[in-house]
Amino acid sequence: MGPVNTYSIVAIDKKSGEMGVAVQSHWFSVGSVVTWAEAGVGVVATQAFVEVSYGPLGLALMKGGKTPQQALKSLLATDPRPEVRQLAMLDTRGRVAAHTGRKCLPEAGHITGRGFSAQGNIMRSRRVWKAMASTFRKSKGSLAERLLVSLESAERAGGDLRGRQSAALLVVKVKGDSMPWQSKVVDIRVEDNPQPLVELRRLLRIHQAFVHANNGDVMMEKGDVKKALEEYKRSAELSPENPELRFWQAVTMLNHGEIREGKLLLKSVFKANRDMKTLLKSLPPVGLLKVDKETLRELLK
Repeated sequence: MGPVNTYSIVAIDKKSGEMGVAVQSHWFSVGSVVTWAEAGVGVVATQAFVEVSYGPLGLALMKGGKTPQQALKSLLATDPRPEVRQLAMLDTRGRVAAHTGRKCLPEAGHITGRGFSAQGNIMRSRRVWKAMASTFRKSKGSLAERLLVSLESAERAGGDLRGRQSAALLVVKVKGDSMPWQSKVVDIRVEDNPQPLVELRRLLRIHQAFVHANNGDVMMEKGDVKKALEEYKRSAELSPENPELRFWQAVTMLNHGEIREGKLLLKSVFKANRDMKTLLKSLPPVGLLKVDKETLRELLK
């Protein structure tokens, strides 16, 4: 495959029980090539004159019991062109291994630290991977946020010599689960955009909004209305441009007797999207809105 010249970071946050990989490149759909992760196993970033198989094979080797260093050594030993590859691997214990081939196009290099590795090739400056490392060490917040701010610092340090096109952020739980779909924390991609990191940040904000919305649903199932409303409110605050999030917040209020507050919220929803009135009408017959006919008519005015 051609050169996926890029900067990336793999890292673990043992406190939150998460590990992940983030990347930006002047290459279409970089996330489909560079970023690999499996809960209970580890994460991989494979780039430069990329050998895509390093992703799934690296995970398989770590899953089979090899350390990242042993897995990396095995992959390079059978590769006819290891000098043009760049690779970083990390396992659930936070052990890291990285490789920058001597024929990777400059500026190229990597830096590893406790629980992370930052790397780049065809960069404007050798400061790029150092900036990512420094930022990650100092950063706070969720692992997804820390990975993203590390990418943003790489861009400020010069970034990709050719420019920018796509980005991706993948975070999974350190501990595996019998239901793997529950082990993926964040999986967002920007396939083609003139400002991929700006778009990636927007998508992360929306992702967080829907995490709160889903948490609200869970709280409702548990009968904790107060916490559910708090989650729905936070969701709507994070993504105010999406009226549907406010819609479900209002429905929850109505179902628990907060008619005045729910009605006020619905007015803003209907102003943004009148089709939501049709959706509201469809809720009582299926038991999702528990108000009488007169109240429903008032809500739809």
